[in-house]
Amino acid sequence: MNQPIVPGTDGDKYVPYESRNGQESVVYFTNDLSSRGLLRIWDRVGMRLTGKVGIKLHTGEKDGPNIIPRPWVRQLVEERLPGAAIVETNTYYEGDRYTTPQHRQTLAVNGWTFCPVDILDEDGIAMLPVHGGKWFTEMAVGRHLLNYDSLLVLTHFKGHTKGGFGGSGKNIGIGCADGRVGKAMIHTTPGSDDMWDISNEEFMERMIESAKAVADHFGQRIVYINVLRNMSVSCDCEGCAAEPVVTPNVGIVASTDLLAVDQASVDLVYAMQAHQHADLVERMESRHGLRQLSYMKELGMGHDRYRLLDIDRADARIWPGDAVRDVVPFQA
Repeated sequence: MNQPIVPGTDGDKYVPYESRNGQESVVYFTNDLSSRGLLRIWDRVGMRLTGKVGIKLHTGEKDGPNIIPRPWVRQLVEERLPGAAIVETNTYYEGDRYTTPQHRQTLAVNGWTFCPVDILDEDGIAMLPVHGGKWFTEMAVGRHLLNYDSLLVLTHFKGHTKGGFGGSGKNIGIGCADGRVGKAMIHTTPGSDDMWDISNEEFMERMIESAKAVADHFGQRIVYINVLRNMSVSCDCEGCAAEPVVTPNVGIVASTDLLAVDQASVDLVYAMQAHQHADLVERMESRHGLRQLSYMKELGMGHDRYRLLDIDRADARIWPGDAVRDVVPFQA
């Protein structure tokens, strides 16, 4: 008799650095929140990408205020990634990105017109294997994903209504799953009348297994950049309805290690003073979002220990507390 699948626990508990074990990866950091900062940190990780490159980016709902600034991405494409395409998938919920025609109209409104934008599920799905998962053996992604040799995961790090936080793991776990099949596999128990009925640790594990399918597909040809700016507790999919930002801006982190880049981003938030990070920490813990990190570690998707190297100070090793010591209150 098959044993029932049971989610893990403790997704509401933060594990401090000194309580972690294992090897250290490298995570690069800059507090230069500008197109120049993005270019400089790209130069530390991007050279391993070859062939046809996709840029997995959350392009946002119409007029969304918190997405990564378009001029930054445009300069990155023009100066470092000519020939690359932004890649996206349609949404699971009905709205302005639910169908490909609606999605393309939203892209035009938001100004993503300076390079090709490939709606990965425009022509259906492909199934990628999930190695070592407990919820899935395969995951449905947009079919066009298979057309790319390499992937830059360029993520606006922020809170999230279901995930607690949205980092690189969510960007590919939800963002590469197609809008009808893959996203339903992650969000909805088959036969349920509630399309959002899967939550907490089970949701995190399903999302991370989807992310693993994408990361494994690209192997060494995938890198991760998280931009810690305009960090609302709401996802970019909430657009202009997102909660006002109160968490201070921090900077940009990059790595070839998926777990390390998301763990470092979370650590930077937790390293702030309590009054600075209270809303975002509450969102992470109340949704049990920290299970994203522990499950990545269980699945061998990277390391939760890392050397944080400040590219503004000749790659000096710093700690998250050093990086956020001089942050200033958020100003819109």
